[in-house]
Amino acid sequence: MSNQPDAERQRLENQRTGCEDWRLWGPYLSERAWGTVREDYSPDGDAWEYFDHDQSRSRAYRWNEDGLGGISDEAQRLCFGLALWNGRDSILKERAFGLTSKQGNRGEDVKECYFYVDATPSHSWLHYLYKYPQSAFPYTRLVEENARRSRKDPPFSLMDSGAFADRRYWDVEVCYAKASPEELHIRIIATNRGEDEATLWLLPQLWFRNDWAWSRNGAPKPVLRALSPSGGVAWAVVAEHSMLGTYHLYGRQHADVLYTENETNRSRLWGTASAGSYAKDAFHRYLVDGEHAAVNPEQQGTKFGAVHKLRVAPGQAGTIDLVLSRIHRPQPFIHHESIFALRRSEADSFFRGLLPEASVQDHRILRQALAGMIWNKQFFHYDVSTWLQGDGVSPPSSRKHGRNHSWRHLKASHVISMPDAWEYPWFAAWDLAFHCAVLALIDVDFAKEQVELLLLETYLHPNGQIPAYEWSFGDVNPPVHAMAALKVFRAERVQRGKGDTTFLKRVLHKLLLNHTWWINRKDATGTNVFEGGFLGLDNISVYDRSKPLPPGYTLKQADATGWMAMFSLQLTVIALEIAVEDPAYENIAIQCYSQFLAIGYAIAGHTGACVPLWDEEDGFFKDLMISPDGTVNRIDVFSWVGIIPLFACEVVDARLLEHRTRFKALLWEHKGGMFDGSTICACPVHTNARGEHLLSLVTASMLVKILPRIFDEKEFFSSHGIRGVSKRHATHRNPEHIPGIGDTFIRYVPGESDSPMFGGNSNWRGPVWMPTNYLLIQSIEKLHRFLGDAFTFPAPCLNGYEVTLKYAATMLAERLVDIFRRDESDLIPAFPMDSPHQTDPHWRDLLLFHEYFHGETGQGLGASHQSWSGLAANLVMRRYHQNIPEFWKQQAPIAPSKS
Repeated sequence: MSNQPDAERQRLENQRTGCEDWRLWGPYLSERAWGTVREDYSPDGDAWEYFDHDQSRSRAYRWNEDGLGGISDEAQRLCFGLALWNGRDSILKERAFGLTSKQGNRGEDVKECYFYVDATPSHSWLHYLYKYPQSAFPYTRLVEENARRSRKDPPFSLMDSGAFADRRYWDVEVCYAKASPEELHIRIIATNRGEDEATLWLLPQLWFRNDWAWSRNGAPKPVLRALSPSGGVAWAVVAEHSMLGTYHLYGRQHADVLYTENETNRSRLWGTASAGSYAKDAFHRYLVDGEHAAVNPEQQGTKFGAVHKLRVAPGQAGTIDLVLSRIHRPQPFIHHESIFALRRSEADSFFRGLLPEASVQDHRILRQALAGMIWNKQFFHYDVSTWLQGDGVSPPSSRKHGRNHSWRHLKASHVISMPDAWEYPWFAAWDLAFHCAVLALIDVDFAKEQVELLLLETYLHPNGQIPAYEWSFGDVNPPVHAMAALKVFRAERVQRGKGDTTFLKRVLHKLLLNHTWWINRKDATGTNVFEGGFLGLDNISVYDRSKPLPPGYTLKQADATGWMAMFSLQLTVIALEIAVEDPAYENIAIQCYSQFLAIGYAIAGHTGACVPLWDEEDGFFKDLMISPDGTVNRIDVFSWVGIIPLFACEVVDARLLEHRTRFKALLWEHKGGMFDGSTICACPVHTNARGEHLLSLVTASMLVKILPRIFDEKEFFSSHGIRGVSKRHATHRNPEHIPGIGDTFIRYVPGESDSPMFGGNSNWRGPVWMPTNYLLIQSIEKLHRFLGDAFTFPAPCLNGYEVTLKYAATMLAERLVDIFRRDESDLIPAFPMDSPHQTDPHWRDLLLFHEYFHGETGQGLGASHQSWSGLAANLVMRRYHQNIPEFWKQQAPIAPSKS
């Protein structure tokens, strides 16, 4: 029996070389497919209301499927998921429940307790846990209580409802262990945590995604039908699909087998005749309503369920075993136990080898953060042209000029790393870039594919724009794809000893299109000071930046300009990396660095408004509002907007500059950081002891001013990371009047947002956000690499003690990871003090990675399974290996870059 990390690594290598397709099956089934843009055919574009949770059990989806703890093949033709009933609920529990954007007192919000406990990157081992109340699920109370509450109140959660009082609930675990890429062994364990004997109906379900109702190619309808059991099998079903092939599902324990069709129950929803007698909600009607005629007595259809009635004593568990296999197995359970033991052991070894010297706590943080990344891989399907024209549903005429109408070319049908499988079950461009930084720790090939995905011709707009997210592909997210490409390239160089410059070439060609789009579309005056708009930071500004300003007014954004300076530098470095093997790319490096210099010149105030974005007196970058008469007003807000320009920082080593005579000449042309007689950036020709050059927007003299503000606990530096807005805005409510906007102010709000400005549940006005904190750490580390220990600054959080940049980066990184660690009081800041996660043995080892974290307490807020907070894994790795795990060092001939 193998107990080495090499078993999982070999599977990844076999995947890479095409020997085996371990990604064929994975956790690609969404937690929510209702309430999405894809399913919306309403005249007003209100997706939440058009297809709500109540309809989801009776209405067949067009584009994607959802379920509890489920899996599917990579094209989501065949799906497996869990359904539950405690005998008291009004509906069969087939999917997670949550509130729509209008129902929640601060936007959409899942109202369930589920956990991604474990996962390997090949999906050879997956472990999911769902906590199911034994009392009636409080659907109505959750809706009514949240509707009663205002934005000044906290959201009302399932935990608050008393649903888990006296531990009267079930721990339902679903584990998958792959015997091969096409054979999955499944174990479902239901543990009664209550003090009394209880009954649970557990229904593993197998069904086909309904693509036949909208099919235009005449493909045959798939079928599920009963198969005669044998060899220790209680029941069996065969699934036949013209493209996927044939699969067999075997059950070990006795069950009542049910068949129906994955078709809409039109009679229930709209009072019209259904296409057939059997519908998607048949199992609910059979079990909850006692309508036995709802299922097909012929034992065939496109949806299957096996009803297991478990009567379990307190503290005990009931187990259900299944096998899903392409090959017909006369005795499918003969190696069942050994396969589970082996895959679990290999998973333990894989993660132990990844970080062998880590503490138990840090191992748990690393492993569960990575499990969340893997479980949030989802099949995303959306053909915008077909959707706009209507596909089985006649769309309103307004759709022709409505949401995403200029993105007809976008055709998505891929497994994508999602922000959150319930809150955000669709890709988001800048989220995905951060996901790649995490995924590259364990599966660099998948991370590379994800970087390239949104740059494909079926995603990238012909004008060069990267699609933002499905609610508005044309919105603007920060340009962080080049960052992701470099992170993945460097990760592969560490792991395999050589970076993939062919990958960089493919990415660079597309990113240059995107870079040109930014220059042409987001620099209205052609002065290299950018507007950007939304930029993913929701309500961080004093007004909604997605909305147009009054005629004649222009906002020059420090964050948009900083992002573009970062983008230009990263393209420069990518081109230099390629030029090591292909000198022709030196020209691109020169072009991109020249663009960076032009941006630096503009930030310094030498073009356009002739006012620098850098406020020398305050030592901070700030937005500018330009009036129709040319008057310039600086917006005195201290937020991430003014920190982001620090991200424009790269260290270039001698290897990259060898033989690059023209590029080196360009650096010398701007020695001293000069451009047209003005100092605009750090001096690019100075070198450190290793012969490295610093390409940076921010100079050392600027750092001495801005870093003390960032590391001041009275301003940005909290016990849990950098706040979204300086704490000074808790009392200083400036500005009071902004031309073009009017009387307004921004206030430090450390927790949930008290402003409905941007809608939803996001708040950048005070909480700690993992992705921007992570980029700040990366930038400070690069600056330390160049400046060394000789550069220090006074840290107000340490009573003005002079600290090195390395110490500052470590201090920040540790505070972020401490959100998930137990403190001296044995409490985890991410959870409320009275949470069962603090003391209950059945909760205390379960972590959640929230969208953002309270700026004072560190409590997790917003979406509860947010992938980009999986960056905690990178920060844990940093503590032990400075982000270069020994696990991956394989006699690398090229020294790994630490930039």
